[in-house]
Amino acid sequence: MQKIVLRTRVGKDGILHLDVPVALQDTDLEVTVTVQPVTPTPTKSPEELGYSSDFFERTFGCLSDEQLEREPQGELPEREPLD
Repeated sequence: MQKIVLRTRVGKDGILHLDVPVALQDTDLEVTVTVQPVTPTPTKSPEELGYSSDFFERTFGCLSDEQLEREPQGELPEREPLD
């Protein structure tokens, strides 16, 4: 038995369409569908996430005048060829 959990949306027509890929072919299956509404996760404020109330206003664009430079990454080692 394999449990597959999908999160999908019902269209305006009220019909749920499911396309579930399985690794079986030419086989009879018993499928059980449990329909359960998803409770939306409330959005947290910056303060609830540990930021000060003006954190984003103070830091937005703070690097705009500095030139960021990526340091050289070196060479990759030579790998053995795959057979």
